[in-house]
Amino acid sequence: MVVTCNQDRAWQPRRPPRRRRRNGAAYTGATPAQAAVVGVVLAGAVAAVLLWPEPVTRAAVVTIGVGFLVCAVWRLLLVLCSRPAPPRPPSPRRWPHYSVLAALHDEVAVAPQLIRRLSALDYPRNRLDGWLVLEADDHPTIEAVIAARPPAWLKLLLVPPGMPRTKPRALNHALSRATGELLTVYDAEDAPDPGQLREAAARFAADDSGLLACLQAPLRIRTRTGRAGFLDRQFAAEYAALFEVALPGLVRMGLPFPLGGTSNHFRTEVLRTVGGWDAWNVTEDADLGFRLWRGGWRLGLIASPTHECPPGRLEHWLPQRTRWLKGYMQTWGVHSRDPLGLGPRGLVALVMTLGVALVSAALHAPSLAWVASAVLVAGFSGLSPATPLLALGVLGLGVVAAWLTCAVGAKRAGLPYHLGDMVTAPAYWSLLSLAFMHAVWRLIREPFAWDKTRHHADPDEALDRDAAAHSGRQAA
Repeated sequence: MVVTCNQDRAWQPRRPPRRRRRNGAAYTGATPAQAAVVGVVLAGAVAAVLLWPEPVTRAAVVTIGVGFLVCAVWRLLLVLCSRPAPPRPPSPRRWPHYSVLAALHDEVAVAPQLIRRLSALDYPRNRLDGWLVLEADDHPTIEAVIAARPPAWLKLLLVPPGMPRTKPRALNHALSRATGELLTVYDAEDAPDPGQLREAAARFAADDSGLLACLQAPLRIRTRTGRAGFLDRQFAAEYAALFEVALPGLVRMGLPFPLGGTSNHFRTEVLRTVGGWDAWNVTEDADLGFRLWRGGWRLGLIASPTHECPPGRLEHWLPQRTRWLKGYMQTWGVHSRDPLGLGPRGLVALVMTLGVALVSAALHAPSLAWVASAVLVAGFSGLSPATPLLALGVLGLGVVAAWLTCAVGAKRAGLPYHLGDMVTAPAYWSLLSLAFMHAVWRLIREPFAWDKTRHHADPDEALDRDAAAHSGRQAA
């Protein structure tokens, strides 16, 4: 069944509920006040460097050292607070109606694979409402979806031409058609655990507070044993640190977090109340997590994972990471308009997730270059390094904390993480600085352009069986 969603009938986002003041739900660029603050800070920094170079340099070293120390302590705190999701609560007496959304664009290679995986979801078929959301002019993907013969509950929804051509805009169109009490979003390359919908529905039913608005499933990267390259292994470890350590720690501390772009499970009416997705934000998931928090809602986790393949080579990894960092900047710009509206805990979470991710991405390569150059120059000249031992110690503590979160996360996700991965991790972190500079440039020149991640069909179907077996062992 093919459904065309008319532009004038599409659900229009409403103003989200206010916690204190207007929160600026949509990203439209920097406000005049924000631009003025950035300009004053940059001008002041340049003037200070020119007028007082030595004191400013010492102050910068101390500031960076304190920042690394705070981040290291924060990572250790997350490790201590994190724990796997609790056992699945009892099944509800009535399974709620569930909407499943998947926005596809230029996904001929993976559309049949996604349909097979969604068809394997273990949920009463008469309670499912599924939509494969495609752009109306994406004829090759439309033909591939029709040829794959999706089940009757999984329908095709065509989004009319319009701007911006982004995933969140497509999802907002689908939200106008969704009839489920609960709603989830999957990406084209996803392989969700078949029992994921049942676990999410049971957790929502067991929520006595009525404030639980969204559940995030862990995303796990599947690397082919013995064939995974440097980027794939580091990407998998990074995901494991985020979804197996950082997010559980944040939930345990009662803090909000940026959602992953897929496998989010929502109460549909709450999602509509907060305005759906920001169609102009290229990481609409990160924004939505904090927007839900502003509305007074809570976020949680489930244990049933969704498996994905890594982006692959640098030419695929770099555009994806550039889009993520650009979207983090957009989200920071939106929520810094009214930081007090997040409340103290929300503001801490915003700073320690998006803020730290942006600053660390900017500083990784320069910091490592500074340390390496100081050590090399000292070594060749036969002198002790000019870099203070305290600064090196703080930097080392930060590196050890990052290794620890990756190691703990990888163990929970059933992934390998060896000494070689630890040694080569700084090279991967340095690549983040390249993505950061690219993201800044793209934010200035093309703030709303969507850098598409190209997906390829999984050549090894055994990975699905291995992932399902691992999930079953964890559930047991």
